[in-house]
Amino acid sequence: MRSPTQKPQQNPQQDDQEEVKQEEEEETFTCEICIEPVTLRDKFKINNKCPDHPFCTDCMIKYIQVKLEDNKSDIRCPATSCNHSLDPFSCRSTITHQLFDKWGDVLCESAVLGVERVYCPNKECSELILNECGARKLKRCVCPDCKKPFCFRCRVPWHAGSTCRETRDENDVAFDVICEKNKWQRCPTKP
Repeated sequence: MRSPTQKPQQNPQQDDQEEVKQEEEEETFTCEICIEPVTLRDKFKINNKCPDHPFCTDCMIKYIQVKLEDNKSDIRCPATSCNHSLDPFSCRSTITHQLFDKWGDVLCESAVLGVERVYCPNKECSELILNECGARKLKRCVCPDCKKPFCFRCRVPWHAGSTCRETRDENDVAFDVICEKNKWQRCPTKP
């Protein structure tokens, strides 16, 4: 039996691992975004393609959030000397679910930018509709969501018996020119 003042024997290897872990938690680096000292445990881990840059997790989350608010789908590493893109899946465990979902939405939207598309003119619908027929000019379409017919060309409810030009006034045409020039889009009304 041992005396009450005697310490229990510990594994020397376990002691070494605990010391290394404690040193890593206390060791700091300077975040290149906020220029603040940050502990290593709060360092943002970037995917394998990108070298180990010194950014804190809080700054990187804010950086990703700002890029997504600007509808940037290809988010580059913020290091000025680096040209690698961040991978949403490698960031998934660090960012919020809402931010990850937003990133996915922005990626999907950017994937269809090269495809001719319109939003359903029905104000209760506003479904995004893509021209999957390629170069063929579409005219009469039926929204797959609300099932109402509309003109793909002039983006109004279907106007049987009249041309696109006859259904539009000068203000509509001028507004569409401004929308296309500024790449404005109708906001979807669905959650």
